[in-house]
Amino acid sequence: MTATHEPVLVDAVLEVLDPRPGDVVVDCTFGGGGHARRIAERLGPDGLLVGLDRDPVAEERFAELAADVSSRTRFMRTDFAAGLEHLLAEGLRADAVLMDLGMSSMQVDTWQRGFSYAYDAPLDMRMDPRQSLDAREILNTWDQRRLARVLREFGEERYANQIARGIVRARPLATTHELVEVIKRAVPAPSRFAGGHPAKRSFQAIRIAVNGELDQLDRALPLAWALLVSGGRFAGISFHSLEDRRVKRFLAERARGCVCPPDLPVCACGRSAEAALLARGGFTPSADEIARNPRAASARLRAARKLVDEPLTDEPLTEEPA
Repeated sequence: MTATHEPVLVDAVLEVLDPRPGDVVVDCTFGGGGHARRIAERLGPDGLLVGLDRDPVAEERFAELAADVSSRTRFMRTDFAAGLEHLLAEGLRADAVLMDLGMSSMQVDTWQRGFSYAYDAPLDMRMDPRQSLDAREILNTWDQRRLARVLREFGEERYANQIARGIVRARPLATTHELVEVIKRAVPAPSRFAGGHPAKRSFQAIRIAVNGELDQLDRALPLAWALLVSGGRFAGISFHSLEDRRVKRFLAERARGCVCPPDLPVCACGRSAEAALLARGGFTPSADEIARNPRAASARLRAARKLVDEPLTDEPLTEEPA
């Protein structure tokens, strides 16, 4: 594990969330705690920082942070959708909510957990080691059609069918390097290094399937919005298009006002915007930040301020076309 953790787009996060003394802030994906530490420094003794994460290492990091900051702190070891449900049931309201999606550096750099194609490790990829489903089970028991669908939908992998066929033929698989070799053999030679490592998209897809990341995000976005007080701020950092489209669509829907046909002289729908977008198009890292931290290159931050309180709905989110 790396000794230090550099949070992505931290200045933009502080700008849009604008944490103030006495605020209640929920960090849905505490990870290494880089964003949370900078936020907590602004909350003062009357403020409250709530950290959510299902990773046991994050719990250890949070304990270190709690000992260093003056604000009140609370940690819940759980996935962020379940954590938000619990906080809502308690009646907590937040002034700001942050979601920093995807893997944390501490997960990538702990090679034994099998998140990275750069190390030879057991096929695991679980963010919560208490969970039973892991990458090895998916790769060795799911049928070829289901594997291809995961690779195509969660990794946007062009050669999903070929890779799934190769996985089934190579069973049983036990390590990340065995999986990498299967992928390399399945991808045509001219495409192997076009756009990065040939295993990058497949590893992303399998990790998302293991941890149910997109389902969790779909559940969590309306919960986070419901948790915010009027005037509260939401920020979401994503690292690939599947996450970003969900965050973008969710915030855009809440920023829409009247939806009447343009030729109608007077509004009949009565709809008013419940969100103000804080950065159309989102924030992306500067060249200097990418030079310091290459993992920041694909990050995009989207944010909005809640204008009015709205009841929580159970409307499902559906994937928009690419």
